Amino acid sequence: MKKLYFVIVVSILIGFFGCVKTVPDNPACTASPVTADSAALIKFAGDSIKLTWDSSGLYYHIVDSGTGVKPDFSSTITVNYVGRLMSNAIFDSASNTNLQGAALYNLILGWRIGMPKVATGGRIQLFIPSALAWGCTGYGPVPANAPVFFDIKLLSVY
Repeated sequence: MKKLYFVIVVSILIGFFGCVKTVPDNPACTASPVTADSAALIKFAGDSIKLTWDSSGLYYHIVDSGTGVKPDFSSTITVNYVGRLMSNAIFDSASNTNLQGAALYNLILGWRIGMPKVATGGRIQLFIPSALAWGCTGYGPVPANAPVFFDIKLLSVY
């Protein structure tokens, strides 16, 4: 009987300690402050683009304000866009395909802040700090803590 209790206790301990997860070697993801990328974004814009600063930390340039409806948080939008890293490398683009019918509230924070600044038919350039993009996790070809640039034409809002 003592052997049975011993086997049960040992089995429980092995089961318990076998399931305990160890702490990973990598430190936890820590987001950069929204202002950390300001210099890189301003440098990327250069002297030829007049940037406007939003209190969220987003920089933007309205190329064409448009004449139609402006999107809000719950709007679904159709756009053409090009996304670039600060190295000027294109990491994503779409011609009326990838974001056809995308709900604005499902997009990165930089888009949620920037897109309501233009109406249908408008074009905006968003200079987005990493904290308003994919932050310390990155996404696909966008590395962690990478500020990004988008040139966006708003085709429709519904």
